[in-house]
This record gives sequence, C-alpha cells and structure tokens, in this order.
Amino acid sequence: MPANSVTRLGKALAGAVAALRHAHSWRWLTYGIVVGLAAGLAASAYYVSIEWLQSFLLRHLAGLALPSPKGERLVELPLGPYRPWLVPVFTTLVGLVTGYFIQRYVPETVLAGTDGTDATTRVFHRAAGKMAPRVPLIRGLASILTIASGCSAGREGPIAQIGGGIGSWMADKLKLTARERRLLLLAGAAGGLGAIFRAPLGGALTAVEVIYREDFEAEAMLPAVMSSATAYSVFSFFFGTDHILAAPAFEFRDPRELLFYAALAVVCSAAGYFFVGTFRAFKSKLFTPMRERLGIMWTLAIGGLAAGSIGALFPQALSGGYGWLEMAIQGQLPGLMLVAIIVGKTLATSVTIGSGMSGGMFAPALMVGGLAGGVVGDVAHAYWPAIATQPGSYVLVGMAAFFSGIAKAPIGPLIMVCELSHGYGLLAPLMLSSALCIALCRKVALYDNQVESKFDSPAHAADATLNVLESDTVGDYYMPGLPPVLEAYSTLGVIADLMRRSEGRTFPVRDACGNIKGLVDIHRVRGLVFEDEMFDLVVAGEIMGPLASVTPGGDLYGALLTFVESGYAQLPVFAEQPREGRPQPELLGMLDRRAVFEAYAEGMRRVRALQEHGEVAVPPKPHPADTCAM
Repeated sequence: MPANSVTRLGKALAGAVAALRHAHSWRWLTYGIVVGLAAGLAASAYYVSIEWLQSFLLRHLAGLALPSPKGERLVELPLGPYRPWLVPVFTTLVGLVTGYFIQRYVPETVLAGTDGTDATTRVFHRAAGKMAPRVPLIRGLASILTIASGCSAGREGPIAQIGGGIGSWMADKLKLTARERRLLLLAGAAGGLGAIFRAPLGGALTAVEVIYREDFEAEAMLPAVMSSATAYSVFSFFFGTDHILAAPAFEFRDPRELLFYAALAVVCSAAGYFFVGTFRAFKSKLFTPMRERLGIMWTLAIGGLAAGSIGALFPQALSGGYGWLEMAIQGQLPGLMLVAIIVGKTLATSVTIGSGMSGGMFAPALMVGGLAGGVVGDVAHAYWPAIATQPGSYVLVGMAAFFSGIAKAPIGPLIMVCELSHGYGLLAPLMLSSALCIALCRKVALYDNQVESKFDSPAHAADATLNVLESDTVGDYYMPGLPPVLEAYSTLGVIADLMRRSEGRTFPVRDACGNIKGLVDIHRVRGLVFEDEMFDLVVAGEIMGPLASVTPGGDLYGALLTFVESGYAQLPVFAEQPREGRPQPELLGMLDRRAVFEAYAEGMRRVRALQEHGEVAVPPKPHPADTCAM
C-alpha cells in the first residue's frame, strides 16, 4: 500500500476515534461491547479451567460423584476409587500455594473485602476505579484452585473481579478519567457476572446495585448492559444457552400462598443472620488473630484443611453446590437434609472465605437461601398441598430473597431468578419476600465496602459540590459575643465614629423597647459618612436596612442565600428566628460573610481530595479560630 494511502487511512481512523470519544452514548456502547468481549472470553477460560480441574481432582482422583446441574455437565472424567481423604490434602496444598503467592504479591487483598465482588466495590469507591492487573490475575488463578479442590466458594465473586480488572485496565489504556474508569470497572464486572451465571440482565443489574445499600449506579447502566449481553453471547457461543439450573416454569396462582412466602422471608432472614454471623465470627475471632501470628500462607493452609475436612465428611458442602440446589428445586432432597446442608455449607464457606482463600460468597449464599426456602416449601406442601402446590418454587424465591436481605441488592437477584424460571410467574412472591428480607435484615450485611448511597461515596464527590455547605452549621463559624449595637436614634456621627473604632461592617439597630429592628451596613452608608453637615441630621433608624438573621443550627448554605438576598457583610446570630408578636430571642453574635466563603473553599478542598485519592474518610473541618488565624 502506498505511503500516502497509509497516512490517509491513519488520519481517517484517528478522526473516527476522536468523533467516537465525543459521541457519548455511542462511545459507551462501544466500550461496553469491547469490555464484554474480553470479559466473556475470560469467563469462558475461567469456567473451563474450574470444570476440568474439579472433575480431575474430586471425581477422578477422590472418587466423589457430586451432582452437576443441567447447565454445567461440561467435563466428566471417569469416576475413580472412593478416596475422600484426598480432599483435605488438595485443599491444604491449595491453601499453601495460593497463600504463598498472595502473601508475596498481593497481601493487601486479604483485607480488601468479603470476596471478589466486595473487593471490586472497594476499588470503585476508594481507589478511583484503578485495579492493579496483578490482583485479578493472582486472585483469579487462586480461586480456580480453591473451588476446584473442593473448598466452599463460588465463581461469581472472582469473575466479577476479573471482569472489573479488565475494565479498569482498558480505561487506563484509553487514558479515561477516574469517573469513566469507575464505569468501565462496573461494566467489566457486569460482563463477568452475566456470562458466568448465564443471566445477562440480572448480571448487569447486580453489578450496578451491589455497590450501594440503598441506591444504584444508573450512569453505568448502558455500558454494563452492553458488556453483560456481549459477554453472555460469547459464553453461549462456546457452551450453549442452557441455564445453570433446570427449573420448571413455576407459576404463582393462589394469593393465599403469599402467607407462606412471608414465612419464607422470616426463615431466610434467620438463615441470613446465621450465615453472615458465622462467617464474621470465624473471620474476625479466629482467622484474623491467626494471620497476625502465623502469616497469610499458613492461615490459608489451615483454612483449606478445615474446609477440606468438612467436605470429606459432608460432600454436600464442597465447591459451589449448584447440583444440590437443582435437586432441591426438583424435590429430591428431604427436609432434614436441607437443614443439614445449610449448616454444613455455612461452616465450610466461613472457614474458606473467612481464612482469606479466594472465591465468592454469591454461590454459597444462593445455596443457603434456596435451601432455607426449600424447607418452608416442603413444610407448606406437606400440610397445605392444595395451596403450596409447587415446593420447588420456594427454593428459587429463597435464593433471591436471601441474597437481597444480606447483600442489599434486590433487583439483580430477582431478575436472575426470573431468567432461571423462564418468565415472571413468581414475580409477586419474589417482590414480597425480597422486600421483607431487606426489612428484617437491616442489621446484617454481607459486604464490607458497600456504602448507603451515591453521596456517601467518593465516586460522587463531585455531586457534593452542588451544596458543599449543607454539612456545615452556622454554630461552627460565627463569632460569639455581643456585637456593637446602635440605638435607633444614634446619629450619623456616632455611626461614623463606631465604624472607625470597630472591625465590624454591619451593626444591629435597637429600638426603644430593646429589640433589634434592622441593620446598618458600612457599604450602604459609605457615601454619607463623608458628609459632615449630615452627622447630626441623620439617625440610624432612618438609614437602616431590614433585619436579616440566622440561627446557630442553620446550615451555611442557607446563610449564604441570606447573604446574597440581603447584601449584608455580616448577619446577627439569634438563638432562634425572631418572630412578630413574640419576645425577641437572645443575640449570640455575628456571622461574617468571609467565614462562609472560607468554609466553602475548605469544603471544595475536601471534595477534591476525595476525587484525587478515592478516600472514604473526609478530612476534618478546621475550627473557625484556625480559619481566622490563617
């Protein structure tokens, strides 16, 4: 190709890229597709690696015939002789190996959060969306070994972290802003979740809502949906479109059944307190002191040994457990077995994730919630078979309700269950149970790095600049003490003399009854004070302006508006707002307009610090005396 043709082609491509960068919606559609392609390929490789290695270790070498859900019968090696004692050997070795690499290369990730999903949430809020590439790489490989060896953990957390790492890396290469990097981080996480769970819409919604307890990241919706749909398409190209779980198309037909679904919410909430409480007890009271004494590597080895020992004695607690969940949906597990699996899965997950091993809490949480719902479904069907005709539906509703309660993310799991159940036949009980679980689980939280809403996150620190003064009160910034007060009959000469002797610029004017009725501002009388012949003719009551005031409990934003409307340089601070017909409250001091401006400047500095450093803690506000001393 001639050189000039290459040059023209290069200029055309550069122009196209530049145009794309300025076309907001198209740009994010493109970013979402590209991140989704990468996340879909990563999820495919991740899935194959776990399935093959798990079949080799647990089925072929240990001889464990674990049930596989319909959508995950990818690799089935010949069943070996029954040797369950190999499981704790596998898990202990995995703990040693992964602990060594984590301790050497990414030790900070041990304290980064509950699992990969929570660690990604932390990066969104506190690290400006910037994730070091080694973190998802090492943690992702470690999770493959952890899950395949039999430790109780899920794939969703690690693949969300891997997808988020892809989005963060891509944003760095494109030299995007911190805000845009955060959005691509969520898009990558959505792609990983949508692919690995075979639920594109549910994966996208979960990624944008799990970072908050009472909010969701609407701005990330477009790239997250595109990424999740693209990643799901890539994953389906290799492995088909079957759902993970084989579930009938359940339908809700009898309104009386809502009473049972309300009872399901109570049972799932109790299971949530048990699940999260057990996990946090193991993590904080057992493994945190152990890690301080023995180090990361040996703590993970002990956690692996404990998880493998539980799995060897109780195989239902091994790995993700979707096979047992599918059996519960199909009514193939008795009620006592459901309870036993809930306890065993909770203990196995607590020692696995609590020790710091790599894996996700999503799959174990869905399993515990689904089986808790299955217990209610079995009891309801046994005693009221004409009403509770489909006990398997309670398993699906329990999955969504349980996760909604402990993770404060109701929409994504609800949509995932609708995708699994082939429609919206269970929508009413899903909404009821999820809402009740959220209300009942107010005091329990699975993830450490969630914040209440956007305005509690440094990611939206810029939004705080719209009203940065609302968090500051007048009481923190006014100068206490009785200011110089003019009488209504004070002459202009007295006013001029007071202005020369005082640092004040606005003076309250008192009437014959002792009440403050107006204000004299130096700027309003500047022209008069040079007229000597007027000194004895003009009095304060004639030149004063209307009374404007603030109270100590009022915020500085309201004070600023009062300054703008009145034009005064200072405002009197009363104990409460004066009202006609009532005794005037005590005059406490004066608020200077400069103090408000300085508070605003300091607030803006705090906001910029949040944006630049991604810190959650807001730097402390300076004391007014310190501000005046500067």
